[in-house]
Amino acid sequence: MNKEKIPNTTRKGAVDIAERLKVLNRMEYFAVLATDDDGKPYTSLINFALSPDCKAVIFATPRATRKYRNMIKTKSVALLIDNRSKKAKNLMGTEAVTVMGNARTLKRGKVWDAFEDIYIKKHRDLAEFIHSPSTALIVVDITRCVHVSQFQTISVWDCGELQDC
Repeated sequence: MNKEKIPNTTRKGAVDIAERLKVLNRMEYFAVLATDDDGKPYTSLINFALSPDCKAVIFATPRATRKYRNMIKTKSVALLIDNRSKKAKNLMGTEAVTVMGNARTLKRGKVWDAFEDIYIKKHRDLAEFIHSPSTALIVVDITRCVHVSQFQTISVWDCGELQDC
């Protein structure tokens, strides 16, 4: 039996977070969205897509939801994107990226169409949902990402460092 050695201290990582985000975007369909619900944390499971320049996360939600109301009040959100379902018992192989940013609701038009295309390309089965008048298309403009791998290896990517990927 191969037992993994779990580190008991954190280490600074040097991961290319944009590259890891692209990989997670290809492999994972869900993220956990964290919003502020009147001073209390609130989380929701969402389908997400990453913009090609790695500067934004896109998702859709009905307007009549708590997460939507929370984002209208407080634009600052966090998303957790991880591969835990693919690494069930391999703790050292599991990775997660916490994406922090500001959420904005898009109005229908050219910008909506561009982001909708990105989202539908990944989530074809949600085309009818996104076209509903009650659905909001949300873009989270990324300000910071924190990548954790090998249990306690931490890499940080600030928006000032964002490059096209």
